[in-house]
Amino acid sequence: MSSEASNDLDKRRKQLRFRSWHRGTQEADLIIGSFADDNVSKMGAEELNLFERVLEIPDPVLYDWIIGNSEPTENMHNKVLDDLLSYKYTPNPR
Repeated sequence: MSSEASNDLDKRRKQLRFRSWHRGTQEADLIIGSFADDNVSKMGAEELNLFERVLEIPDPVLYDWIIGNSEPTENMHNKVLDDLLSYKYTPNPR
């Protein structure tokens, strides 16, 4: 991978982590932001594309999926969404 391509991926990862922590609701920010911190650095270009699709889902809908109040439709599933839905958030003790 070229240095330019690597820099582009690093820039996308940084942007996606920021978006994950600034969604609008504190509960979603904590879970999705923590998921991003734990996983985005390991994602390649295709997984980053999938994660961008996940971040386009409105907060109330995505949060309901995360906490199990509703299920995503079959056409919404992708590897990254499934990983997020099975993610076990653990609060950092202060």
